[in-house]
Amino acid sequence: MVTAKDLQPVKQRFGIIGNDAVLNRAIDVALQVAPTDLAVLITGESGVGKEIFPQIIHQNSPRKHRQYIAVNCGAIPEGTIDSELFGHEKGSFTGALADRKGYFEVADGGTIFLDEVGELPSSTQARLLRVLESGEFIKVGSSKVQKTDVRITAATNVNLAEAVQQRKFREDLYYRLNTVPVQIPALRERPAEDIFLLFRRFASDCAEKYQMPPVNLEEDARQLLLNYRWPGNVRELKNVTERMSVIERERTITADVLRMYLPNVAVEKLPALFNRENDHKVFNNEREILYQVLFDLKKDVNDLKKLVHEIMNGNIQMAVEHNDIYAHSFPPTPPVQEIEAIEESLALADVEKGMILKALEKNHGRRKNAATDLKISERTLYRKIKEYGLE
Repeated sequence: MVTAKDLQPVKQRFGIIGNDAVLNRAIDVALQVAPTDLAVLITGESGVGKEIFPQIIHQNSPRKHRQYIAVNCGAIPEGTIDSELFGHEKGSFTGALADRKGYFEVADGGTIFLDEVGELPSSTQARLLRVLESGEFIKVGSSKVQKTDVRITAATNVNLAEAVQQRKFREDLYYRLNTVPVQIPALRERPAEDIFLLFRRFASDCAEKYQMPPVNLEEDARQLLLNYRWPGNVRELKNVTERMSVIERERTITADVLRMYLPNVAVEKLPALFNRENDHKVFNNEREILYQVLFDLKKDVNDLKKLVHEIMNGNIQMAVEHNDIYAHSFPPTPPVQEIEAIEESLALADVEKGMILKALEKNHGRRKNAATDLKISERTLYRKIKEYGLE
C-alpha cells in the first residue's frame, strides 16, 4: 500500500501540493504505468494540473532521455494540425515551401502529450488511431508510410464518453487512448487543508519573487476561501493569491477584501441553476449552462405571466361582485403575444455572443485569456468570433 510519505519525493520534484487520497492515487497510477508503453488518458476539469502527470510518466520511464513534446490540440487551427502532428511534403499545400517533420517524427523514441485531445477533428482522429495501432503515419501530401515509436499520453477536460455517444469523438480511438485512465480531482473536492496549503505556497512564492511579506488570511477569509467553488481550480487559486499579494498593502486579508478578487457573478451562485432541483447538477460545458439558464428563465417568465393573469382576473372579479363603478378602469390583462415575443428574442446565440464580448472586453481583446475565462478552447473561440461577426 503506497502512503503519502512514499509519494513525497515525486510531489516535491514536480511541485504537487496536497494530500488528497484521489490525488495520491493518480500519482501512484502514473508511477506504476510509467515503465510500460501503455497509452494514458488523464481527465479532470480545467486548471487542476493535468499537464504535470504526463511529465511524471515520461521522467519515470525508459524514454526519459528522449524527446518529450506537449501539444495543445485546441490551440492549433484545424487546417494545420495534421501538418503539425505528422509533417508535410514540400508543395503539398499553399505555403508548404519545404519538407517539414511533424511531432511524431521528431519525438521518435520519446513521449508525446496531447492536451485537449477532445478538440481533434475527425480526420486527425483517424490518423492518430493508426499511430496507436501500428506506429505508422503518412505526411500530408505524401504517399510514403513512415514508422514511429512514440509513447502517447493525452488529457481532456470534456467527457469523452459523451462525445463518443454524440459522434464527436471516435469510439475506437477513445478506447485506445483510455487504456489507463487517470482522474485528477477538482479543487473543491479536495480537503480544506489542501486548499490552505496551496494558498500558503502561492503566497510564499510570490512574496519571495517580489521581495515582500507573504499575505495571510483572517478566519472569515479562510472560510470564504473554503466555501468558494473554484471553477478555475488550482490555476484560479494561484491567480487570486498572486493578485492579492501584489495589490493589497495590508498583509492580512479579510473576507471583504478576498471577495473583491472573486468573480462578481459566479456560475454556482445563479438562482436559475442552483435554487431548484439543480443543486447538485454537473455541467460539462458552457452551452449546457446557457441552455439551463434559458430554460429556467423561461419557466420564471411563464410563472410570472400566470401570476399576473390570476391577480388581474381576481381584481376585476372582485370589482364586479361589489358593483364597483370603477371596475372598468382596471387595465386589461397584459397581452400574451408581447411576453412571448420577449421570450423568443432571448436566443441562445444572443447570450453566447454577449458572453464572448464581455470576455474579450475584460481581457482587452486577448483571445487566449478570453478562451480561458469562457472555459473553451482557442479554436472554438476563433470559430465563434467568426460565426458572430466579432472580428
